[in-house]
Amino acid sequence: MALTRYETLAQTLRRQIDTQVWLPGDKLPSLRESCKQSGLSLMTVLQAYQLLESQGLIVARPQSGYYVAPRKVRAMTRKYAHTLHAAEQVDINDAIFDILQAGQDASIVPLGSAFPDPTLFPQPRLARSLASAVRRMSPHSAMANLPPGNEELRRSIAQRYAQNGMEVAPDEIVITSGAMESLGLSLQAVTEPGDWVAIESPAFYGVLQAIERRKLKAVAIPTDVRTGIDLDALEQALDTYPIKACWLMSNFQNPLGCTLSSAKKSRLVAILQNHGVAVIEDDVYGELYFGAERPMPLKASENRSQILHCSSFSKCLAPGFRVGWVAAGAYAEHIQRLQLMSTLSASVPVQLALADFLQKGGAPGRYDTHLRRLRRQLEQRMMSMINAITDAFPACVSISQPEGGYFLWLDLGEKVDAARVYRRALTQGVSIAPGTMFAVDDRYRHCIRINTSFEWSPQTARAIEILANLVNEELRT
Repeated sequence: MALTRYETLAQTLRRQIDTQVWLPGDKLPSLRESCKQSGLSLMTVLQAYQLLESQGLIVARPQSGYYVAPRKVRAMTRKYAHTLHAAEQVDINDAIFDILQAGQDASIVPLGSAFPDPTLFPQPRLARSLASAVRRMSPHSAMANLPPGNEELRRSIAQRYAQNGMEVAPDEIVITSGAMESLGLSLQAVTEPGDWVAIESPAFYGVLQAIERRKLKAVAIPTDVRTGIDLDALEQALDTYPIKACWLMSNFQNPLGCTLSSAKKSRLVAILQNHGVAVIEDDVYGELYFGAERPMPLKASENRSQILHCSSFSKCLAPGFRVGWVAAGAYAEHIQRLQLMSTLSASVPVQLALADFLQKGGAPGRYDTHLRRLRRQLEQRMMSMINAITDAFPACVSISQPEGGYFLWLDLGEKVDAARVYRRALTQGVSIAPGTMFAVDDRYRHCIRINTSFEWSPQTARAIEILANLVNEELRT
């Protein structure tokens, strides 16, 4: 959806700041000067400046104007060991379970949570759609919405693919109980127990759990916090191991936040196609981009029949509904059969409610309006968190710079044991995600992932102070 005029102006100014047209401390053109230069109204220019101010890029000085804020960014500079790690057996589920259970306490500041702030979503409108769907359900709805799922919902998803220039037919979309089911079914469709799977390192812990559950073997491919998966290392792995599938995130990877360039995406697809390897693409954060355009998934490739594109509404619209899907290409019918033998289908009332929200009633473009607001809020909150961490944490700590999503990856330094920081922080009411959750070895034992989606509050400020103190104590020991 097109940006508003003030968002377009803000994006132009931000690009000028990023390219050093305006340096830290420079005074920006006054509101009236910007009005003359841009031809926009005073209110529109003011909104643009206020947006940049909320993102920490500029500061207002009373009776003086707006200035470029000091840049506090600490770019990631560490190069992790670019070696493959092959695991004949993945055994991490118990450790992850304990960490996730510990973060469920409502009194805990949930910086380690994988879920976005639930207050960001249109819950009253979704509740009305759910109530309407339940009232209109026929006695035959359960049978009519068995795999591949509700036809209206699949058509709505296919239309969103089309809006992004991708031809995905409703018949190749299978509705699932959240993204994890779509990913798990995809893995089951293309592998047998004992097969090798290429994954990122670090990787979303759900990948590790699924591989353990399916009794598969994993080859962990080094993944850079800025540029993503190492394609040379991937080719080496493909030449060394009989890999059947590659599971990865090409946009706003969890936990690093990195996004592959268009050129790298094209090369990745070509490499995997040449080796006859199926691609399981986890794209649950694809709608949460901060720039002007959505980064295209691997599924946008011309050679997409072997790409199983998995996503959900859990991160962008309805976290509690647990509805996802897989655009499965050649594997669609196989996945339907697997689903019928396991969960049977996604919740029928919830499928109907989402179809109602996306297609019926209300103002046109309601979903896109929500997404634009959500992206703006997530970007502002991430910038606030980056500034707070930069101010509070030791200078040796480096911070990732994602262009979407709601996670930050922090490298605390080799001397810091992130698992110990996690345990000590939990006793003081703060959860984090230690780096050991995201790998089958301990190479990220000094890293943590932070959730930035929650609104800034005194509790959040206190949590950052607690973490900074704990890291300082680790460095002194």
